[in-house]
Amino acid sequence: MAEAHTAATTTGTVAHGGGEHAEMTALGYGAPGWIALAMLAVFVVLLWKRVPAAIARALDAKIATIRQQLDEAAQLRAEAEALKAEYEAKAAQADAEAATMIERARAEAAGIVAQAEADAAALVERRTRMAEDKIAAAERAAVDQVRAKAATAAAAAAERLLREKLDDKAEKAMVDATIAGLGRG
Repeated sequence: MAEAHTAATTTGTVAHGGGEHAEMTALGYGAPGWIALAMLAVFVVLLWKRVPAAIARALDAKIATIRQQLDEAAQLRAEAEALKAEYEAKAAQADAEAATMIERARAEAAGIVAQAEADAAALVERRTRMAEDKIAAAERAAVDQVRAKAATAAAAAAERLLREKLDDKAEKAMVDATIAGLGRG
């Protein structure tokens, strides 16, 4: 019985260690044949279910998503570069405006200093003139005071001399001459 079983399931012999072994087959295919048939069946099923097309669609979708992300990244980069250029231009403009403001402030400061110097010189000149005028007025007042005192002293001295030198008769002749001089004039 063992021989019948062996004959039904084996078709070829394999030399192994000096003896022959029979290879197992089913429907005339050995193990490599069945593996090849199984792989072929898997490929047929994959093709029949359109798996490669589904994989291609999935890859195409992934590629499209990556392409869209790359486009968005390129757009964001372009926007960032535009913003950078805009801010650099604004910074350069701000630097130029700051330099202009500093120069204008320096010019204004120089003008203010010059005006302050002119005003100070005018004030010193005005104060000097006022002091000179006060000194001249004080001198005139002193001279007038001295003249007034001299006139008072002279009048007092003349009065004293006249009192000493004139008597009533001479005084009457002088008053008559003065009255006569007034009447003519």
